Amino acid sequence: MNNILDNVNHPNDIKRLEKSQMAGLCADIRGFLLENVSKTGGHLASNLGVVELTVALHRVFDPTKDRILFDVGHQSYVHKILTGRKDGFKTLRKFGGMSGFPKPNESDCDPFIAGHASDAISLALGMARARTLTKADYCVIAVIGDGALTGGLAYEGLNSAGQSGEPMIVILNDNGMSITRNVGGISTTLARQRTKPGYYNFKKVYRKVMKKIPGGDKLYAFNHKIKTAIKKAVINCSFFEEMGFHYLGPVDGHDVNRLTDMLEHAKTLNEPVLMHVVTKKGKGYTPAEQNPDAYHGVAPFDLKKGVEDSQKKSFSIVFGEKLCELAENDERICAITAAMKSGTGLSGFAERFPKRFFDEGIAEGHSASMAAGMAKQGLIPVFAVYSTFLQRSYDMLLHDIAILRQHVVLAVDRAGIVGADGETHQGVFDVSYLRSVPDMRIYSPASFAELRDMLEAAVHCTGPVAVRYPRGAEGNYTDGGSDMSKLVREGNDVTLVCYGTIVNQVLSAAELLSARGISAGVLKLGVIKPIDYDAIITSVRKTGRIAVIEESMQTGAVGEAVLAKLAQDNITAEALLINLGDGFVPHGSVDKLLEACGLGAKGIADKLSAWLQIDQRMSNDEERKT
Repeated sequence: MNNILDNVNHPNDIKRLEKSQMAGLCADIRGFLLENVSKTGGHLASNLGVVELTVALHRVFDPTKDRILFDVGHQSYVHKILTGRKDGFKTLRKFGGMSGFPKPNESDCDPFIAGHASDAISLALGMARARTLTKADYCVIAVIGDGALTGGLAYEGLNSAGQSGEPMIVILNDNGMSITRNVGGISTTLARQRTKPGYYNFKKVYRKVMKKIPGGDKLYAFNHKIKTAIKKAVINCSFFEEMGFHYLGPVDGHDVNRLTDMLEHAKTLNEPVLMHVVTKKGKGYTPAEQNPDAYHGVAPFDLKKGVEDSQKKSFSIVFGEKLCELAENDERICAITAAMKSGTGLSGFAERFPKRFFDEGIAEGHSASMAAGMAKQGLIPVFAVYSTFLQRSYDMLLHDIAILRQHVVLAVDRAGIVGADGETHQGVFDVSYLRSVPDMRIYSPASFAELRDMLEAAVHCTGPVAVRYPRGAEGNYTDGGSDMSKLVREGNDVTLVCYGTIVNQVLSAAELLSARGISAGVLKLGVIKPIDYDAIITSVRKTGRIAVIEESMQTGAVGEAVLAKLAQDNITAEALLINLGDGFVPHGSVDKLLEACGLGAKGIADKLSAWLQIDQRMSNDEERKT
């Protein structure tokens, strides 16, 4: 049996296929996704849900010229399949392989990188305005999910795009989900629209009739207010039209030929258009349809068995368990998440304390401000959020939390290198931006036991406080405590300062150095703001050398602060900073990325060995001169 997908190997090959082949092509694509993503892992349910929509987009538009922007971007797998990247799925999300998100340096068909939600409309408007100013000829389309409409940035884009008059199409992919089920008023509004698809048919008939009547165009304009009133009576879609969009839909997002016709029509309107498409997340794979949040991001799994629940302990699970324990004894403790209930380990809290659990959707800035308001009125809000998403709340951290020293607890999940999601998701900036917030106290646990102890300390302290911890399991270091610092290994030749789970690599590196005749002491910081400078200075006075090793960008990191303090206090010591430098960390497994960035045990040991040998040679040269 011929696989229709075999005939689609380059951008626009799809346009050579017959209309009658589209349903078969969609089935082939779903089979391809299931076969490949089950082997590599990746974002599955969202891509199964946009198969027909993406096929229709590529039938109508030219991805080599037209700009198709996927909000967030994790649902771009079908787009990649249709633009000549089928072979790349063997290396999906692996180091040096194909990204799981749009990447312009991967293909000209990817107009922009994407990783965070709610910005596609703003990006699309920028591209549309550039087209007008440069008198270029291309279409601009933004594909945004209803989950992203819980983020305020989407409304800033909608407000400006609708009033701009710029020809562009916003496709609202409405599946009632972000990662978990959507919350809030916009979700309810869209749910109402999904139940009344008759409006679009009425509108088509109305316009057709008006065109047949002599002077119908003028009559159509004259009756606009009457039409609007009728429309409101049929379906409550005036929200988008009042913002300036020509509204189309709702339309079945799994009827590929109907979608193609609608897109062809939208393309001719030459104005801002919002096309409302209703899809089912996980479409075509029953387990994913029944439990789409479990199939949002998956590790490799058996297609016949489906994704199995993992009971393996992780920092997120330990955080959730400890928070429940603390909340049992203190009714002031509340938990906040931004559409990441299960990802941040708060599912158990939500079940046990539903009145004290708040899922605010993809709205990190709002969540931070709300937490400040709760704290001001005497509650203890704990905002659990991924490091990469907390970046979106920086102004609120300064303005709403720090100025009045509100006791908001930030549970910063996925701190450090995260892995396969790549540049947009690595949690490598929070050390720099959190340390810049006045009066912020920052705990950095290296083990499950430390996370428990430090979370308890954070809940019971005052002022703004963050507890940052990585994704996944702990390493060989399992001690507890909430100490500001702890000397975990004695040494005479060099002081190695570190924090968080990188201590595992640093301790292993110290063992390697010992075999090379170098005695390295390891000082682990439990709190990275304020820093225990006294402990550092005591150790440095003994060894005369210091290396600060951290899974963070260099600018604004702990190492820079430590060296500045030593210089300020006129303490002479040979110094080395080992970190992620100034750049972005690509995608790949955490172990592979640590190795590639020189933060694996061997990489750390090799850097230190080379540095200490140079240092020793310089000392010998000085001795000869004297």
